[in-house]
Amino acid sequence: MALGAQTGDVLRLVVNQGMRPVVIGLAIGIISAFALGRLIASQLYEVSAHNPALLGGATLLLATTAFIACLLPARRAARVDPIQALRSE
Repeated sequence: MALGAQTGDVLRLVVNQGMRPVVIGLAIGIISAFALGRLIASQLYEVSAHNPALLGGATLLLATTAFIACLLPARRAARVDPIQALRSE
């Protein structure tokens, strides 16, 4: 912000940096769920391990939670007064 960045730029930067590992982790998790489907199916009662609603719901819930967890610090970083930030360092 002190070097001329806009609020949207700061938000985008912080959210992108926070969500990148989340997206990678979700992709690895979905691939692992499909690969270990037989083991998972033996642990579930009358639910398929490849149930798209179950996988999609869990993925959406985790992605939404991670997005909110990234957005809150990003909003705080975007609200920082550049003058105060430079004075504190």
